[in-house]
Amino acid sequence: MKFLDQAKIYLESGKGGPGCVSFHREKFVEFGGPDGGNGGKGGDVIFECVEALNTLIDFRYQQHFRGEPGHHGMGQNRTGANGKDCVVKVPLGTVLLDEDKETVLADFTSPGQRMVILKGGDGGFGNAHYKTSTNQAPRKFTPGWPGQEAAVWLRLKLIADIGLIGLPNAGKSTFLACCTNAKPKISDYPFTTLHPNLGVVRAGDTDFVIADIPGLIEGAHEGHGLGDRFLGHVERTAALLHLIDCTQDDLLGAYKIIRNELKEYGEGLEHKREIIALTKADALGPELAQDQADTLKKAIKKDVMVISSIAQDNIKPLLFRLAQIVTENRKQERENTPSSPYENREIVEKT
Repeated sequence: MKFLDQAKIYLESGKGGPGCVSFHREKFVEFGGPDGGNGGKGGDVIFECVEALNTLIDFRYQQHFRGEPGHHGMGQNRTGANGKDCVVKVPLGTVLLDEDKETVLADFTSPGQRMVILKGGDGGFGNAHYKTSTNQAPRKFTPGWPGQEAAVWLRLKLIADIGLIGLPNAGKSTFLACCTNAKPKISDYPFTTLHPNLGVVRAGDTDFVIADIPGLIEGAHEGHGLGDRFLGHVERTAALLHLIDCTQDDLLGAYKIIRNELKEYGEGLEHKREIIALTKADALGPELAQDQADTLKKAIKKDVMVISSIAQDNIKPLLFRLAQIVTENRKQERENTPSSPYENREIVEKT
């Protein structure tokens, strides 16, 4: 299944059904009078967040979604049936944007979350609605109100706890494959990963999700390489795992390139907690790889770990460190989540 994280779709809610002009005619009923019913309401366009989906690929084959029109009113004061709602199911982490791609209309972050995006038109009135003491046989009715139309963008931001970032061929996919059951494509050429990959890690009693983001290069914020579009998938993460190939000559330059791209992208990515690790330590040997780490640590004044995904060196300590960060972040989120206004409410009995 191809990964798709952006799609444009067209929405239209159902129009209301027209009212009915009808008069009651029955044997032995001398003054039947008007009995035309009202039209039914048009169907709404509703978005629902579901866990079963993880990509927007379905919206490549269907871009138009319409609510059912309301049915017309009928005689004997029968109101027309309401049109069926159009329910659009989107994966967890989907952001609904206006046509300008900037205005956020909705953000679906929890399973089962539903939101009415377009309301259906109201049904028209039948002639029974216009009956008065001075107008006892009206022939007036109204058509249903038209529905609403909109063109919106869907943008998927994966729900992950840790984001993998780094230059192409930094060993991100290899790391993901060695510590999860994910099967990303791994080769010895740049831009092997063209789409984000997810993997679930278990460290102790903590399970968390790692997102592998396609490699960034210098000028990605200007559209170079694959661009920085995929960085949206790490906006919700608790921390970033920055992997750097220890076999390259300029470690500091490689670090600064990624940091600059995070800053240019914005959305607070440059302020996220960052774990730095040098990969491919098996290619240099433990002593030389540690020398590289000490040199980079002295330059950036941050802790630098040395790992080897192939040899499984220092992988477990790194995963437990990430698990600790995820646990702390989840605890903080629970504390910051406002409680329901109905919780802990005192019940005062009336005397």
